[in-house]
Amino acid sequence: MSQSTSPSTGQKYGLVRVCQVWGISRSTHYARKASAESAPGRRGPVGFHSDDELLDHIAACIQSSPFTGEGYRKVWARLRFDGIRTSPQRTLRLMRENNLLAVRNPGRPHGPKAHDGTIKTERVDEMWGTDMTTTMTAREGNASIFLAVDHCSLECVGIHAAKYGTRFEALEPVRQGVRHSFGAFGPAVAEGLTLRHDNGSQYVSSVFQEEISFLGIQSSPSFVREPQGNGIAERFVRTLKENLLWIRRFDTVEELRLALLEFKDTYNREWIIGRHGYKTPSAVRAIQKEAVNVAA
Repeated sequence: MSQSTSPSTGQKYGLVRVCQVWGISRSTHYARKASAESAPGRRGPVGFHSDDELLDHIAACIQSSPFTGEGYRKVWARLRFDGIRTSPQRTLRLMRENNLLAVRNPGRPHGPKAHDGTIKTERVDEMWGTDMTTTMTAREGNASIFLAVDHCSLECVGIHAAKYGTRFEALEPVRQGVRHSFGAFGPAVAEGLTLRHDNGSQYVSSVFQEEISFLGIQSSPSFVREPQGNGIAERFVRTLKENLLWIRRFDTVEELRLALLEFKDTYNREWIIGRHGYKTPSAVRAIQKEAVNVAA
């Protein structure tokens, strides 16, 4: 059907559009196509739970999660937290067969990369990323949202909403993070921390740069027109939109601000990170800080 031509436009429908109408992911389409073309292989050992029982647990896990769009690996990890043992491959198979996989919308490359390497760190409070986004409120119109995220634990260390996106409002999540992570607010209290940001007018302003310098934070602007240079914060913005901004209505900026703080607490407490053994951001920070205290 994806190769069929639309009578109104004269163009092919395309696989992306067809999968959206069917309500399935493209990976599910390709998997079903491959399984139909290949002979069935020898099945492995049967697990403790039958497919129907495990499917019920998977559906309950998806329903109880405070987040949307989580992949099969996170579902598998949450099942393990509940004492339900199975394999990632079996979890993937059942989710695929029952249209439970999250729909993916991968981006497209926009030319050669301006840099290589990674901005992930191995220790908390070595680098934070800060960024902003906007949303609409029903009564007060446009609102600006500023945030700061740790590049190791992916913890949201600060988040703030305001009517106007000024340089002063952009500093608020950084101030929250400094008080949270360093326990004080003063000259050079955050020395050793690097702050990654884009080249927005709020972040390159003298007010913003002078305050983070006062705190001992080193400024690290990303490359122009290279959003992946601030990818940690950009990814958190996407998570925030998918799990809060796109699914809830806010009447006022204050209502939005309170909802953001609530989301921040839920995210830090319950979001799980694959590269840290499916631990939460708060757990990663606690483990690293405890190790530092023991070593001291």
